[in-house]
Amino acid sequence: MSTVEGMADLPFGFSPGDDPDPDRSKKDRDPGPGDPFGFGGGDFNTADLGQIFTRLGQMFSGAGSVMAGGKAAGPVNYDLARQLAASSIGFAAPIPAATANAISDAVHLAETWLDGATALPAGTTKAVAWTPSDWVDGTLDTWKRLCDPMAEQISAVWASALPEEAKAMAGPLLAMMTQMGGMAFGSQLGQALGRLSQEVLTSTDIGLPLGPKGVAALMPEAIEALSEGHEQPRSEILTFLSAREAAHHRLFSHVPWLASQLLNAVESYAKGMKIDMNGIEELAQGFNPASLADPAAMEKLLTEGVFEPKATPEQTAALERLETMLALIEGWVQTVVTAALGDRIPGTAALSEMLRRRRATGGPAEQTFATLVGLELRPRKMREAAVLWKRLTEAAGIDARDAVWQHPDLLPDSTDLDESAAFIDRVLGGDISDLDTEIAEFEKLTDTNDTGETESGPDGPVDS
Repeated sequence: MSTVEGMADLPFGFSPGDDPDPDRSKKDRDPGPGDPFGFGGGDFNTADLGQIFTRLGQMFSGAGSVMAGGKAAGPVNYDLARQLAASSIGFAAPIPAATANAISDAVHLAETWLDGATALPAGTTKAVAWTPSDWVDGTLDTWKRLCDPMAEQISAVWASALPEEAKAMAGPLLAMMTQMGGMAFGSQLGQALGRLSQEVLTSTDIGLPLGPKGVAALMPEAIEALSEGHEQPRSEILTFLSAREAAHHRLFSHVPWLASQLLNAVESYAKGMKIDMNGIEELAQGFNPASLADPAAMEKLLTEGVFEPKATPEQTAALERLETMLALIEGWVQTVVTAALGDRIPGTAALSEMLRRRRATGGPAEQTFATLVGLELRPRKMREAAVLWKRLTEAAGIDARDAVWQHPDLLPDSTDLDESAAFIDRVLGGDISDLDTEIAEFEKLTDTNDTGETESGPDGPVDS
């Protein structure tokens, strides 16, 4: 179902609005330079502004039943997102007890085998089988943290573009437009999560800790669909995916800074977006305010590329850090899982390559991020990272390899992924010991964060 088709039923409770004045003169439709909203530039006319607000107020009058219900929805209407995701998913049959038990057994077996392949202890506290609806419910809190910065930036741009004289008068209208934007974002998020929930294989399938800490969650319906196209037995595929999920949780549970750094990098990237005001001005030249009453038109507005972020040096650096960190996580997981399962499951190498290609070519996860967060989630150097971890294991051993995760300053950077030999030489040369003081200071900071005195990540699903 396309986005526009999904909006056909007007889930927001509005009626489509018509332009109250379709025969406006060209002067009304053609704002002057530097005046994207047609407020007359230096010849600002409060009477005209009042007329515009009156028209828009009439068009938004149908929103009262939606917004009178209580607390503000914020930059994204997550209640709406949850409802639309549930509608997209439809009926989800309960997972049979035998399937849930098989997943629990597979995770337990994988944990046992992983013990011999990594110095990091088990990070899972329980294993669960999730339906698509369970995945939406279990990951929505983390999606809030990932999506809010982008939504806030777009909501704020309209207010910043208004003439100073208009801002006071526009207060109620801007609040209404923020609600409309929140619903448009909620619609996009709900439909995207509905699709994604039926295709992801585990809670860490996209490399981020989306679900609750320590909960290994696998998706039996998606795993069954994946198994139908492969020669490997279902039991081997299930054990392989269980090992990947468990390996991710070892990192996220026992590398205390990792989850928060990943999510903070996404937040920083989104908050640093610079919106192209020239593009908005061009859009406004032929913009019909009546279209704001149509949720489908609002959603189309958000996807026309007008809000495409213009990369800043800070964003470029944040993106490189994020991509490198994701590649290091995926490369480490592949190395550890291959070592743990390689002699036990003959198809491990083929399954690893299949998942690597799935990530590298950009699936639903990447499309969701590109649309909702303004960020392509593609670890471009995943193969190089796996090679680095494998060579480091051979040269320095498991303990030295996993000790690199003690502090973010010890991790390889993007240059090291291209020239792994120099990084391995530094590890073998004992450079890690020079950072003992920094590690001690970082641990003190982590202890302080754990007391709640400073930010340490959101509650629940992304505890760090």
